[in-house]
Amino acid sequence: MPKMKTKSSAKKRFKVTASGKVKAAQAGKRHGMIKRSNDFLRTARGTSVLAQPDAKKVIAQYLPYAK
Repeated sequence: MPKMKTKSSAKKRFKVTASGKVKAAQAGKRHGMIKRSNDFLRTARGTSVLAQPDAKKVIAQYLPYAK
């Protein structure tokens, strides 16, 4: 049986922690910072942990070997 391929876009965007949670960058920080409030920009720093249902989808469909 051939190996399954990992989605290249997913391996650039997500990281799986040792406990199996999925980390991702905060949304809304790519462009258009002028129109965003300072409060939004402060809270959107760093990374966040995906919700459990979303994390299950990411692992099952895009990162088959990240268990």
